[in-house]
Amino acid sequence: MKKIIVTGAAGFLGGRLAAYLGENTNDYQIVATSRRNNNTEELKNKNCEFIAGDLTDAEFCNRLVVNAEIVIHCAALSSPYGAYDDFYKANCVATENLLIASKKACVKKFIYISTPSIYVNSNSRLNVKESDPLPPKMINNYAKTKLISEKLILEYNGKGILTIALRPRAIIGAGDTVIFPRILEAYKKGKLKIIGDGKNICDLTSVRNVIEAVLCCLKTDEKAWGEAYNITDGHPVAFWETLNYALKSLQLSPPTTKIPRALAMFIASIIEFKAKVLKQKSEPPLIKYSVGVLADSFTLDISKAKKMLNFTPQVTSLQSIDEFVNWYKNNSK
Repeated sequence: MKKIIVTGAAGFLGGRLAAYLGENTNDYQIVATSRRNNNTEELKNKNCEFIAGDLTDAEFCNRLVVNAEIVIHCAALSSPYGAYDDFYKANCVATENLLIASKKACVKKFIYISTPSIYVNSNSRLNVKESDPLPPKMINNYAKTKLISEKLILEYNGKGILTIALRPRAIIGAGDTVIFPRILEAYKKGKLKIIGDGKNICDLTSVRNVIEAVLCCLKTDEKAWGEAYNITDGHPVAFWETLNYALKSLQLSPPTTKIPRALAMFIASIIEFKAKVLKQKSEPPLIKYSVGVLADSFTLDISKAKKMLNFTPQVTSLQSIDEFVNWYKNNSK
């Protein structure tokens, strides 16, 4: 039986995607892979084979993709802060190894989970299209290395393999280990403050809608490949109103203290500069990227995905927040 390889299966998106395919796909053997094996049994129960390994090892990649027809590359080092070399190894070296191995093994389709962080320029941006000019400098090393990999992947399209990139914005839902957990951690430490006027809007993306976008890629015509696509829930939300909804659902009182955006950005700049001078490895308590997330409006145009991929969001952002809240209540200590 031909295989679908899903990388990053110990993570949020990779794990949910592999499990969904395992339960709903009969034509392929689903092979989930990650360096970590924390959810191996869960994936096996979802009809997935799990193979632990490091994608920065080219030989492992060669073994992994034998008899594979489709590779869905979700694995990445995803963080707003960290050393460039770490991001380059995890996001560029690993991706190139997997791509080269896939082409060598005659894999037909390669789906790359990219990021809209490449659009961020420390200002509010609305209805950003894939064709809009990118900032001259990426906001952080994560965005920088993801863009390098995305360009490489799309350059391979039509050269013996079909490639495509998806740019989902702020993935949420049950199992989220990044978006809401980071916010809740800041809340518990008393560090969550309203930055700016609190009226900023944003796009969120349910993990189920990212899975839907992947399924659309698998069914779409060859002419739609070789492109990058924005993916969101399709309806921007008021950031603080939505965040407060989640906090209230967890019986937590929403924050009321406000800090001017300019002041927060000034403080973050000083903290980041100090961390850089001291070569601090751990993420500082406040960084400019986080200020932008909390204060700026940021929405994407998904008309290209709707037209070319026939993508239609399946669930709303509030439904996914409810899903996360229920999961968090049952899984948090």
